[in-house]
Amino acid sequence: MRAIIIYYSYSGNTKKTAQVLSEYLGQQYEVQMLDIQALDESDSFLTQARRALFRKRAKINPVEFDLTGYDLICIGTPVWAFAPVPAINTYLDNCLGLEGKSAALFVTYGSGAGVNRCFNYIQEVLSGKGVREFKQFRIQQFKANDKDFINSAIKQAF
Repeated sequence: MRAIIIYYSYSGNTKKTAQVLSEYLGQQYEVQMLDIQALDESDSFLTQARRALFRKRAKINPVEFDLTGYDLICIGTPVWAFAPVPAINTYLDNCLGLEGKSAALFVTYGSGAGVNRCFNYIQEVLSGKGVREFKQFRIQQFKANDKDFINSAIKQAF
């Protein structure tokens, strides 16, 4: 069985979480990691937050969008202004081959104010593309270096 972990990480917290998830899933799946890079991202936090809040898209690095060959689709993003980052929005718009798949969604966050709204948006988009089952977990930025905490969150989700 094959799994793919698609993630965007600005500060490294989401990447750390994706790596722990990869180790966990590697016991049962052949795992591929897909690091989404924004090619037009601002260094300004306020600009980034505004783009996320208004569900803007980003230019991203060339990546695989056809997910037909995967059994489990994992998507990770920081929560910016109650929403996924623009680079993940672009990926969600373009990914295909999701009919009947299972998805695991994970977010990293600071305050936690927008976590549920972010999850709901991603789940709505993926449901519209045929994903049938969802798992989710969240990691606060202050726990991103705690591998045991991340493993515990993953195990609770799965």
